[in-house]
Amino acid sequence: MDQQELAAFLTLAEELHFRRTAERLHLTPGRVSQTIKKLERCIGAPLFERTSRSVRLTPLGEQLRTGVEPAHRRIREEVERATAAARGTTGTLDVGFVGATAGRVLLDVVDRLRCCHPGCEVRIREKQLGNLLWPLRSDEVDILLTQFPVREDDLTTGPVVIRESPALAVPAGHLLAQRASVTTEDLAGTTVLSVTGAPDYWVDHLIPPHTPSGRAVHRTETTTFQETLALVGAGRGVRPVGAASCQYYARPDVAYVPFTDAPPLEFGPVWRTSNENARVRAFASATRAFLDSRSGPVTF
Repeated sequence: MDQQELAAFLTLAEELHFRRTAERLHLTPGRVSQTIKKLERCIGAPLFERTSRSVRLTPLGEQLRTGVEPAHRRIREEVERATAAARGTTGTLDVGFVGATAGRVLLDVVDRLRCCHPGCEVRIREKQLGNLLWPLRSDEVDILLTQFPVREDDLTTGPVVIRESPALAVPAGHLLAQRASVTTEDLAGTTVLSVTGAPDYWVDHLIPPHTPSGRAVHRTETTTFQETLALVGAGRGVRPVGAASCQYYARPDVAYVPFTDAPPLEFGPVWRTSNENARVRAFASATRAFLDSRSGPVTF
């Protein structure tokens, strides 16, 4: 079955009328009839029952339609998507990132994007964890490489590109700094520094409101990560972080202790669903290609 036969068959199966099918395909009704007859000869049985007043699918025709229509639709959508991407990637893409690790990985993804789409200019901007999703909602950036989870109806999340083992940032002179590891139970009786403006589900994921034994965890908000570390160093609280912080944010007044029962910190791209365009899709493709080249996320 060639492309013309497939198009004629599926269109006639939808219209059940030779003239309307011919108009949609910019052919003559006679040409449509010839194409369908040729297809039926190849298959060896009628696909349509024809009378002077009606056209309807035979059981075999209905079976063929059910089998080929989803695949044909997917092929058409992919061709349309590729065409739009080829025509629409020229322009500027504003990409924000949160944290040093995300900035490092973002540069690798952008290099891959520019190789495939040289007409796409990328502007990279650092953002803070405070008001986590505001840069997207205010159109400051088209894509934000930020910490997960993000569960918002108007936002689309891409794949996880960074996964960090959890650690707890504590004052260097704190008793916990002498420990080989800590658990969520150790958060009771301490002040845990959170991020202002973050969704409740995000804060609860990082800092549970209670320990496993039911003891309350006291949380207080800070604005930026550097402010958080300054407060930790001054003995004002502790903060769950990723293992990469040990490398990128080493400080003499802060110790990083492995956090054994906390979830890993994961980062990935997020964008407004209503703002998705060819450049955003090209960035998402470059992200997947980056992950494929590494066989998975960057880990710490």
